[in-house]
Amino acid sequence: MLHTFIPSPSEGVWHLGPLPLRAYALGIIIGALVAIWIGERRFQARGGRPGLVGDVAIWAIPFGIVGARIYHVVTDPELYFGDGRHVVDALKIWQGGLGIWGAIAGGALGAYIACRRYGASFAALADALAPGLLVAQAIGRLGNYFNQELFGKPTTKPWGLEIELDNRPPGFDQFATFHPTFLYELLWNLAAAALIILIDRRYKLTGGRAFALYAMFYTAGRVWIEALRIDTVNHIGPFRLNVWTSIIVFLVALAFFVLTRNRGPADASLAETPDEVDDVPADESGEPTDAPADSDDSAKDRHLGS
Repeated sequence: MLHTFIPSPSEGVWHLGPLPLRAYALGIIIGALVAIWIGERRFQARGGRPGLVGDVAIWAIPFGIVGARIYHVVTDPELYFGDGRHVVDALKIWQGGLGIWGAIAGGALGAYIACRRYGASFAALADALAPGLLVAQAIGRLGNYFNQELFGKPTTKPWGLEIELDNRPPGFDQFATFHPTFLYELLWNLAAAALIILIDRRYKLTGGRAFALYAMFYTAGRVWIEALRIDTVNHIGPFRLNVWTSIIVFLVALAFFVLTRNRGPADASLAETPDEVDDVPADESGEPTDAPADSDDSAKDRHLGS
């Protein structure tokens, strides 16, 4: 019987002269650009200032990369500390090792700082970015495909992923094809992104609830996909560390989503609210005049959701 399978790329790094072009890094960059584009369109549709998502991304992306590396080093310390290990290797991010949970936490921190600086609603921005983040993560998983890493258990299914002998973990030398967990997560993330967009159009989610859906959908898929993987990781009890993290994040996001179900639709005045006002009304002589006092209703409208 003919055994069909998905072939793996022969290499994941290409050289443009002395410059190495890594598939994993390329996937992250393309994913980030797509997330910014989707988030920008959604943010403007909600009344946000054009270009703000890109401004926030300048903060969020480096914070996310640092957070991703910190999470990886903290959860896999045996790779960098102890006999025969070199602590300085923890800084060599180009050698691989990024944790999605650290990326989300670090990126969120960077985005929050940026929103505070620009006077924008962090919750509104998170809601706008939610589906784009899933698309970005889907694209980023292609890096695992090119690196022949983070695959699942052996399988003879027609969609089994061929893995070269050098990339198979100890004890699996006799198997040639494995569950393509990169593909499972890619498809799951794209489906979840589409579902968030559909639900958001129907119910007009605000106040961070679309982002909560992102967290729930992603972690629900990550639990079963993570259970298929055979790469060496730390366990707590019967489960891999990332499974426990997924469960905790899912429960927190679910609790937030339920507890905020009665929140009103007025999520944010997405216009920036700078600390200083540059334009001061002046009379014909050019001297500043007292600005008209705002009514209570207009003041509420201006500061709504800040």
